[in-house]
Order: sequence, then structure tokens, then C-alpha cells
Amino acid sequence: MTELREKMIKALELRNFAPNTQTAYLSAVTNLSKHYMKSPEHIPQEEVEDYLLYLKKERQLSYSTRNQVTSGLKFFFNQALNNPEIQLQLPRKKTPLKLPEVLSVDEVSRVIDAHSNIKHRAILMTAYSAGLRVGEVISLKPRHIISSRMLILVEDGKGVKDRYTILSKTLLENLRNYWQSHRPTKWLFPSPNPQKHISRSTAQKLFASAKKKAGISKGRGIHTLRHSFATHLLEAGYDITTIQKLLGHRHLSTTLIYLHVSKKVIAAVKSPLDSGHFADNPQCPWEEDDHE
Repeated sequence: MTELREKMIKALELRNFAPNTQTAYLSAVTNLSKHYMKSPEHIPQEEVEDYLLYLKKERQLSYSTRNQVTSGLKFFFNQALNNPEIQLQLPRKKTPLKLPEVLSVDEVSRVIDAHSNIKHRAILMTAYSAGLRVGEVISLKPRHIISSRMLILVEDGKGVKDRYTILSKTLLENLRNYWQSHRPTKWLFPSPNPQKHISRSTAQKLFASAKKKAGISKGRGIHTLRHSFATHLLEAGYDITTIQKLLGHRHLSTTLIYLHVSKKVIAAVKSPLDSGHFADNPQCPWEEDDHE
């Protein structure tokens, strides 16, 4: 490992960047260096900008990918090298609001029941019943299941924050059965190597295969179960701030998006057309009798 790479890793760890972010930022610098076949500290801003243009025009990478590369390079030059002369910034992209896809309660049940393997069922059930992100599900440890208080501790969640979420009675019963048969030690859902937890891709594949078996097409990934959890709580009458805390959202505006997908909330709204005035005057002008 070069001294320069060690310096960047140290800077990333000191600022508590998530492991996935560290990997992405390091890859951004490595790929820049390979592109010009020289040490990144000797690459001027003009060449860095040309490289970003190359990623857009030649590689045709998405805006989000290029934005992450830009962030990684900015961190390297401005933080790791303490070089304020290089300033990189992609113009902010205006993206249309995409509403999350949500499964009905019946569809969630069919997805979970699609797997006969008790471990696979437990993974999907945990993701839905507690509204967890995929990274939070796979990182759970047996000690995080606090049955005495019916809580699940989410340790080092997004933003490196701890929080509690609910522990379902049904989930607890299933986890106890799972524990009896598998006896997990370090990780609640270990990989074949018990010292490591299952991967994100494994969890995504479990959801995809369960969807296929259940005959369900909607839902872009296992995160759909988290969206469904939030929407179903909202439709059950729980207030939005409580849901925000369970999901671990920093801003309430992030949670408010579920108001747009809740059919129950939308259906409960009465159209102004059904007000007393219009109800008393049901006949439209062009439907009046012609007396001529």
C-alpha cells in the first residue's frame, strides 16, 4: 500500500465515513490514477475535469455515479492532500420525484412465505417487521434483539447513528425457532463463513427469488419491504413523527413521501365537488332542457 493511499484511508476513517463510501472514494482516486498512468497528486484540475467529462461522454456513467466519483476526488485533493487549489463541482441535477413502490400486506405475506428455508424467511421478515435498510438487516447481531423490551437495536445505522425500532412478537417467535436450528453466534445472519455476515447481494437475491415464487413483479429491491412497513404503519393510523423515528430519518420531509403512496390516506380525502353546494346543483348547464 502506498503512503498516499494510507494517508487517504486515515483521513476517511478519522471522519467516520461508512465502509462503502470509503471503498467508493478510494476507487475513484485509483481509477483516475490509472486513466493518466501517474500519481493522482500530480494531476492538475484541468485533467481531472477532462476525466469527469470522459466518464460522462465516453463511459456514459449515470449522474449519481459521476457525482460519487467527484465527491471522492474532492475529498482526496481538498482533505487528504489539503490542496484547496483544485475545486470540483457537478451542477445539481433536477430529478423527477419517484414514489417508492409498496406491496400490500397480502403481497408481503406471500413474499415471506415463498421461502421454506427458515433463515431466508427470517431475513425477509426482519426487514419488513422492523422497517430496516438492507445494510442494517445483515449487520444485526443476536444481542441486538432485546426481547425483554420488545426492541431491536440498530447499531451504526445510516449516518453512523444508533436507534431502536420495534420487535414484532411474530418475528421474535420466528427468530427463536431460527436460533434453535442455526445457533448463530457473532452475526444473526452469518454467511457460510461464520465470522462474516451475509452480503447485500445475497439479501437482494433472496427478495428477488421470493418475489418470483410469489408471482409479484413490483418492487425494485428488498428496500421495498422497508417502504411497505412505513406505508402500512401510516395507514394503520400511526403519526408521521413516530414513523420517522422508527425509520431513522434525519428529516421529516423524507418520511412525508409515504403520504403520497398511502391509498388509505388519499382515499379518505373528500373531493370539494362533493360539498353541499354541488350536491344541491347536480345538473350541468349544458344538460338543461332546450325550451326553444
